[in-house]
Amino acid sequence: MNQFQQKILSLMALGCAFSGLALADVSGTQTLTGTQSLNLETGATAASGGDLLWNGSSLTPQGTAKAAVLPGLNFDAVNQIVLQSALPALGSSAAIPSGSLTVGTVVGVQTNASHVAKLLVTSNSGGSITLQFTTYGATGGGGGGGGGPTISRVTNNSSDIPAGFPNSGISQGALFKIVGSGLADDGDATLHDSQAPNGLPFTLNNAQVKVTVGATTVNIALYYATPTQIDGVLPSNTPTGTATVTVTHNGNASSPFTILVVAAGPGITTYNNGTAVAQDTARPNDPYGGLITFTKSAPLGAVIIIWGSGFGATVDDDVKYTGTPHETSVSYTIYVGGIQASIAYKGRSVYPGVSVFAVTIPQNAPQGCYVPIVAVTGTFVSNTATLPIHAGGGECSDPQFGISGSQLSGLTGTVKSGFLLVSQSSAPGAGVSNNAIGIFQQTTGISAPGGGGIASLGGCIVTQGTTGGGGGTTNGLSAGTITVSGPGGSQATLTGIPLLPGFYAATLSSIPSTGGTYVFSSTAGSQVGAFSGVTVNFPNPLMTWTNQNAAATVARSQGLTVNWTGGTPGSYVLITGSSTSGTLVGTFVCYAPQSALTFTVPSYITLSMPAGSGTTAVANSTNLTTFSASGLDFAAALGSVQISVNSNYTN
Repeated sequence: MNQFQQKILSLMALGCAFSGLALADVSGTQTLTGTQSLNLETGATAASGGDLLWNGSSLTPQGTAKAAVLPGLNFDAVNQIVLQSALPALGSSAAIPSGSLTVGTVVGVQTNASHVAKLLVTSNSGGSITLQFTTYGATGGGGGGGGGPTISRVTNNSSDIPAGFPNSGISQGALFKIVGSGLADDGDATLHDSQAPNGLPFTLNNAQVKVTVGATTVNIALYYATPTQIDGVLPSNTPTGTATVTVTHNGNASSPFTILVVAAGPGITTYNNGTAVAQDTARPNDPYGGLITFTKSAPLGAVIIIWGSGFGATVDDDVKYTGTPHETSVSYTIYVGGIQASIAYKGRSVYPGVSVFAVTIPQNAPQGCYVPIVAVTGTFVSNTATLPIHAGGGECSDPQFGISGSQLSGLTGTVKSGFLLVSQSSAPGAGVSNNAIGIFQQTTGISAPGGGGIASLGGCIVTQGTTGGGGGTTNGLSAGTITVSGPGGSQATLTGIPLLPGFYAATLSSIPSTGGTYVFSSTAGSQVGAFSGVTVNFPNPLMTWTNQNAAATVARSQGLTVNWTGGTPGSYVLITGSSTSGTLVGTFVCYAPQSALTFTVPSYITLSMPAGSGTTAVANSTNLTTFSASGLDFAAALGSVQISVNSNYTN
């Protein structure tokens, strides 16, 4: 394996880690029966000990652990900062009775190891309880605490789309990952080399993996195996259909985990906030063979190599490296910013389980730092990745967001940011609300698909399954006393929210339909300096969504067209949608030029949503106003008008 190939395969492994942060948090689901404890650091169960003990009628924290029911909170919305803020005040060692643990209840826990965790009650009957959980910052431990290996998640290594979504199947020939606890011994966590004499091993750290479809069982070649994650290659000759995955560790077999094996289930590997792992073929001698970055964008017309997995079976060996890889027979369409791109190659890379597309960036593709890219075969849609694209290459930019490639490249590690917002929202059953909001935070370890919900103008991205994962560690910043003055001399003081440090809010009487100017000022806080004269200018007239009825029922295979009038000239309109089916939650975000007055959400975006009920919203923001305050790396203010309706997303 030469140096270039080593770098790319290592980046594939990094993409795996970045896509779900599986080694940073521990997530899973456990059913407790009789008298049984749950260790939230490993996900293992035992007869005693752990962090929580279930006795059939109550759930009791063990040792120094503390717990609290978090009424009225959505499991997916609860994150590390909420838990770290709430548990010191609300956490208790007292038992929580079964009657307080109805289905849908969210519980926060501070573990014996001083990590925080969130639990969702998914079943509670007959003396047994099923808990879905995520423990932030846990490493998963070693051998699984005596409970044997436990599988909590099996996904395509590149897309990491949870089971149950319409595009969650594991393709023949794909690199896939198993997340859980007690999966393998500690020790050898290296990425194994498919160029070894026998190729990839079938046993690593005393762990083996088998996949069974009907009467056929296949053994899985492994790239690496750790206590919390295993990566392996599904053989190309695995039959399609419903299958089970079993991990055997030190002779103990896990419970079978059900997956769906498909002929093709493409996933695009991402890094750095959802950017596709892609190379510009015109820069082969650059780091990582011409890796496309925020400061070295893909030029219009460039031929690029996109890395991923699950593109479909080929005749190549699923265990060994090959210098002569073959294409898959699966037909694909690739969209770059909604524009169809030509494909020169689609299929196996030189590495088992790893696939590549060779694609030409269309000359008329949108430009920006977060141009979406998706691969579609039939009705199966890959995850949505993004690409920095700029004519002639070099640094990308998204003027509508006030961001550039050099700014984004600098936003790594710890970032201190401040945002001021004046908003008007209209939602079913809630009427119209007008608010001023301030958010001041320090975030470490940023990692989120599509730049945390950003797509370059004219593009859409989709996120699927927000359970677990991580957006890094976030802590609120003290910003002093913040006031806002509006049209007619009205003034309000924003109040801090105790459970959400760094979050400030005030209710406004109204935002005139003819617009107007709002001005923010503050005294200095302990962590953020004073600022004044920060303005938000609403246009005359405000935006109006003119075809709201079109979103009442959205046929996923047809997409959705949205029309509007008014809004801020030179700005953008944000179109969002969400749908829920059981525990699955899908969300799309699209950005359209305000001047277009219409936008169609593509069918390949709505096809990624689960069929179910949800909402659709259309919003227009004022142009971004950046400002400076000591203690902040980036600060900006804007105004927003949003209209929401209830929606059903249908097959």
